[in-house]
Amino acid sequence: MGRAKPIVANEYLVGLVDGEGCFHVNLAPFSSYKSGFRVQMHFHIKMQEKDRPLLEKVKNTLQCGTIYFQKDKRTNHCQCYRYTVSSHRGISDTIIPFFREYPLQSISKRESFNAFVKIARLVKRNEHLTKEGIEKIRLLKLQMNRKTIGLA
Repeated sequence: MGRAKPIVANEYLVGLVDGEGCFHVNLAPFSSYKSGFRVQMHFHIKMQEKDRPLLEKVKNTLQCGTIYFQKDKRTNHCQCYRYTVSSHRGISDTIIPFFREYPLQSISKRESFNAFVKIARLVKRNEHLTKEGIEKIRLLKLQMNRKTIGLA
């Protein structure tokens, strides 16, 4: 019998994503699609190069996704690794159910996740193949990853 792969606690993973995670939707012009756009959904966690073992534990915990080196040539940016889930199956079967069972704690990340879930539902129903569906996705995307500036 082989050794079990190291994992992280589910609650720790939620905290990590609250701080370092991102739910992202890319709308790219794509002329061969009836709607004129391709919808790509991504879940990311980006960490410094020295923290790659932590990303391996995250991947082992969620049992999907890939880790890759993200070369960054900008000054004042260190070399990083990114854990990414981009497959529809990984997002619908793993990422969404996980964060429904273990809710994100930060309001902004939870709002991004909720919009992400609605977009995934539209994609699953093939509404992204229509111009109306793309407009719904565009409006939901505006609710994601907003930076809050200042204090209330």
